[in-house]
Amino acid sequence: MSRGLNRIQLIGHLGRDAEMRYTPSGAPVTEFSLAVNRGRRGPDGQWINETDWFRVICWNRLAEFADQYLKRGMRVYVDGRLQIRRYTGNDGVERTAVEVVANDIIMLSGRSEEPAGPETPEPDESELPKEISGEDEFDDIPF
Repeated sequence: MSRGLNRIQLIGHLGRDAEMRYTPSGAPVTEFSLAVNRGRRGPDGQWINETDWFRVICWNRLAEFADQYLKRGMRVYVDGRLQIRRYTGNDGVERTAVEVVANDIIMLSGRSEEPAGPETPEPDESELPKEISGEDEFDDIPF
């Protein structure tokens, strides 16, 4: 039998503090939003910064860690898998939720002195290390 692979790795900033709750069976589950910046060149050649938002879910001991240590504005690395859930809302409409179920979280920064505001969920990409800014020496290659 062949096995598939469902893995996602993200580096971004928390959009809000992690929030923990418990399932009816008593298992801790924590969730938080993660803002991930990416850049691309626009038609005029200027860099355009875009932000993707991810809902991250943590279970058990990782949920307790996230609840205790992860705060809005912190920069973290998340390793996990994508999960797609279908559910019916209170209005009777069927919806789809795409979430990241975390297997590992690494804190890359302490709590920010000033949490990021809603308009700027994380620093401009020019402030990030070159390895993850999207800008490198191959920008001039036409493919």
